[in-house]
Amino acid sequence: MNRFTALSGIAAPLMRGNIDTDVIIRIERMVGNAIRGTLGQWCFGALRYRPDGSENPDFILNRPPYRQAEILITGPNFGCGSSREAAVWSLQEMGIRAIVGSGFGDIFYNNCFQNGVLPVVLDPATVDGLAQAVEASQGAGRVTVDLVEGVVVGPSGDRHRFAIDAGRRQALLEGLDEIAMTLRRQPEIAAFQRRDRRQRPWIHFKGAEV
Repeated sequence: MNRFTALSGIAAPLMRGNIDTDVIIRIERMVGNAIRGTLGQWCFGALRYRPDGSENPDFILNRPPYRQAEILITGPNFGCGSSREAAVWSLQEMGIRAIVGSGFGDIFYNNCFQNGVLPVVLDPATVDGLAQAVEASQGAGRVTVDLVEGVVVGPSGDRHRFAIDAGRRQALLEGLDEIAMTLRRQPEIAAFQRRDRRQRPWIHFKGAEV
């Protein structure tokens, strides 16, 4: 998993509320195609493309400079709906590394951390102000999301502090998913297994060694 420390780049305001995981990546795009590295082209497919397959010029991520956006500023309850982890994969493959919003679907929020994407929760008024500042600059005003300092910096230099769970913060800073974090504790796990084998030998297979 890629580390996340700080990112300064183009932010795209996508302020529609309750965008669910099926809007982010449709289920039919995953059938026979759910391979990491192939889903970015279908991210927001129903919004990005017209029924005839051509690009929708009104969708913000189809307009320059937002095509190069690495940060999304989102409306409330972004990523609600199913537990579809591919929603995060498709966003990441589209180039998105951080999402700033007033609230996220719980499972989507958790999946972001497992894939190196930083979801930042700020109060609704602050999120609206960031979106308005970006729109006023037509995307020229960069936004910075700094996990080390725990701050989002808007186009005019306004700073907004955020907090996340300390364990998740450290995992992102070091680029570790839950499996990698568990493996770092392998000596402790092995010591527990040896101790448990001595204390409760009847539950272990005969001859098994740690």
